[in-house]
Amino acid sequence: MPRPTAAQFLYGSAAVVASTIAMLLLSQTRTGLGVAVITTAALALGLLVALTAAAPRRRGRHEAPAQAGAPAGSGAADVTEVTPGAAPSDTAAAVRVPGSRTAASEQPVHH
Repeated sequence: MPRPTAAQFLYGSAAVVASTIAMLLLSQTRTGLGVAVITTAALALGLLVALTAAAPRRRGRHEAPAQAGAPAGSGAADVTEVTPGAAPSDTAAAVRVPGSRTAASEQPVHH
């Protein structure tokens, strides 16, 4: 299990303090059992808040962000295959083919 961040500690602690004060003021309990129940509920709420607080996502130092629709490392961005007879500036004719290499003799010649 990853270690909680400082923000998660802060959110959880703030939730415990705020909910304890609010519940004690609203319930106006004076008994030890009532205070124990309220503090237990506040601690549970603080733990829930701390665990559900969004932790920052970490990426490796050399990991590139994945392209939309292609998982990282699939090779979808590695090769561009150009259809024969298409102009080099015609981007609609370019088709991405993962994992295939086009030989130089298969490339169309443009004069």
